[in-house]
Amino acid sequence: MDRNAIREAWDDLAAPYAEMRDPDGEDAALIDELLDQLPAHPRVLDVGCGDGMRTLARLDEADAVGVDISRRQLQLARSNVPWARLLQGDMTALPLAADDVDAVTAYHAVFHVPRADHRAVYEEFARVLRPGGYVLSTLGGGRYEQVRSNWLGTGRSMLFSTPGKRATLSLLRDAGFEIVWDRVVDDPLGSSTSFVLARLSA
Repeated sequence: MDRNAIREAWDDLAAPYAEMRDPDGEDAALIDELLDQLPAHPRVLDVGCGDGMRTLARLDEADAVGVDISRRQLQLARSNVPWARLLQGDMTALPLAADDVDAVTAYHAVFHVPRADHRAVYEEFARVLRPGGYVLSTLGGGRYEQVRSNWLGTGRSMLFSTPGKRATLSLLRDAGFEIVWDRVVDDPLGSSTSFVLARLSA
């Protein structure tokens, strides 16, 4: 799937996907742990923000910015988190200036980008982060690139792509990050997912 196909799929999937997800859960609670590492009133970028209920809604004490490729997702987020600044954009070319944010969150987002572009994604995270900033992101497990048809019974296809955990951690290090931890937590669709917290070198 190319970017246009992924964007169109997310426009169609936005509402049913939001209805299927639990807005709470173990993975959402990682946001509080991230905020403990940041200065008061930080600027936090949520990449692949979707309807805003998983991450942006937990950033009401922050200067929150959400980026998503899907216009429909951003419409939902505008209703759910009206205090956040919302931008449509591609995570391989984020619509933010360099050194603009204290942290980046990317929940269940990077693995919807072809794995050949993952290096560019992590380099963009490093570009928009201030020195010493953090990224909290889903960490792909096995190595795969596949299009799942009728995903979640919606009738739409969706791309899933990751070079694997070891390669992803290496890409983060190449982009200038130090790995703080990686762990497995429950995700909003009832399965377990790996996450990584990494800090950009000061």
